[in-house]
Amino acid sequence: MKTTPFTALHEALGAKMHEFAGYNMPIEYSTGIIDEHMTVVKGVGVFDVSHMGEFWVKGPQALQFVQDITSNDASKLGVGDIQYTCFPNASGGIVDDLLVYHYEEEKYLLVVNAANIDKDWAWCQANNKVGAILENSSDNVGQLAVQGPLATQVLQRLTEVNLSEIPYYTFKVGEFAGCPEVIISNTGYTGAGGFELYFYPQYGERIWNAIFEAGKPEGIRPIGLGARDTLRLEMGFCLYGNDITDTTSPLEAGLGWITKFKDDKHFPGRALLEQQKAEGIKRKLVAFRLKDKGIPRAHYEIADASGQVIGEVTSGTMSPTLKVGIGMGYVAKEYSAPGTEIYIVVRGRQLAAEVVKPPMRQVD
Repeated sequence: MKTTPFTALHEALGAKMHEFAGYNMPIEYSTGIIDEHMTVVKGVGVFDVSHMGEFWVKGPQALQFVQDITSNDASKLGVGDIQYTCFPNASGGIVDDLLVYHYEEEKYLLVVNAANIDKDWAWCQANNKVGAILENSSDNVGQLAVQGPLATQVLQRLTEVNLSEIPYYTFKVGEFAGCPEVIISNTGYTGAGGFELYFYPQYGERIWNAIFEAGKPEGIRPIGLGARDTLRLEMGFCLYGNDITDTTSPLEAGLGWITKFKDDKHFPGRALLEQQKAEGIKRKLVAFRLKDKGIPRAHYEIADASGQVIGEVTSGTMSPTLKVGIGMGYVAKEYSAPGTEIYIVVRGRQLAAEVVKPPMRQVD
């Protein structure tokens, strides 16, 4: 298995380690997923996300390449801006969802999911029709996500960059914990606020130690991938491989807002997606909350009151803040409005649930 700059630190801290996307990653620490989840919701926690992929796009054709391969309108990005988008495929599905950073005038950074690095890299190379300069730097970038309502005050102790001047979905590059050229990005996958830091791997341990020293007064703690999943699910954020895949369209997934049909955009599958938009979708990704006791899991059937199957769960868990089962799944469009009653089929039993609008989080 691959390692990150922090693997030895996770093991020394007693983390429960497991393979994820080819990497040896921490799933949870000794306190458990629920405790780690609440640490992020109410305080500050640190995720090792160095397994994510990073591709540089450079040169005079950089913007056109990004426009031609992603669904969103990258021409709106000023230097320092970030955009959520996806790679559509030729059949209208999703190769991956990603972030686009406008790093310099003719330089962009694409941040892709760890499990899709090889697939995405091959996709970018195959669809580089304009001669942009591409560089896969996934093995030369470390990344930490410092998340929670107390994250800003902890991180501000380690940099002269004014974090309050980095709005949501923007970034700055500067010195952090004495380390140069750190990307300080106001993004995250938790809905709890905070920043993501990108840096050269040789600075990883120094940055980790500095953050945990600075965050002692706030009770900062390391957080595993288990809580990362429950946090994103409470927010209704999609997970690639579960809620979005090669066979789900961005329109079905509720990502029409990142799917732009401008004249200068020629992404794969555009005609199919335009047709789908004109004719309407037949199924839709929804969030739901159980009324009955139980925990929904991926691939459980979703039924109507008569027991007719109308869809399938894609993600599910017990919400640490609501203390009820929550999930996401695709249902026939006529069952997708918030407030609609649906049923999750669990071992032959139909558990009542309600379609809700995310987020699904309650903080005391």
